[in-house]
Amino acid sequence: MWKIYAQSKMRQASFRFRTRGGKRKGVGRKPNGPRARLRHARRPALKERFPVHVTWRMREGVWNLRSRRCFKALETAFWGGANRFGFRLVHYSVQGNHVHLLVEAENERSLSRGMQGLGVRIARRLNRVMGRRGRVLDDRYHGHILRTPTEVQRVRAYLLQNARKHYGHAGKDPYTSQVAVIAPETFLMRRLC
Repeated sequence: MWKIYAQSKMRQASFRFRTRGGKRKGVGRKPNGPRARLRHARRPALKERFPVHVTWRMREGVWNLRSRRCFKALETAFWGGANRFGFRLVHYSVQGNHVHLLVEAENERSLSRGMQGLGVRIARRLNRVMGRRGRVLDDRYHGHILRTPTEVQRVRAYLLQNARKHYGHAGKDPYTSQVAVIAPETFLMRRLC
């Protein structure tokens, strides 16, 4: 009996993993979908006093967001998820296949929960309009923390004039919030709105 046990121990000790373990190229979670753009890296730490510029792209096959039906659904979703979990949606700009948002959050968790809730509302409303089921948002949202008054001012101007860049639309864009959806609470945003 001892001889069998000793032989089995020797076999186990000589067995080596040749393809697993350690840092290797190409391992880890793969991007979602064929057009995935954002790396799954840790986002920068969010401080309470800074607003965030968010860009969110829709999947292929989602209708033009600047149609009346889709925009009405988006607007309802924006108003429903504008002030939840310490998350505030202050401004939005809707383009054909993506949206720009100017948001505030108490912390990283509030931002994450607020964006998740908003994403669910957007998906449900747009799927109802399109008469389909499934995912609507393409990948993770891209967030840029705004740390200076100049950055906030430029992003606000970008949101207001984004339709001019994409569509040559002159004047006020009906698919952009001209006034704040929810009154901002951060110092940098209160100066502008």
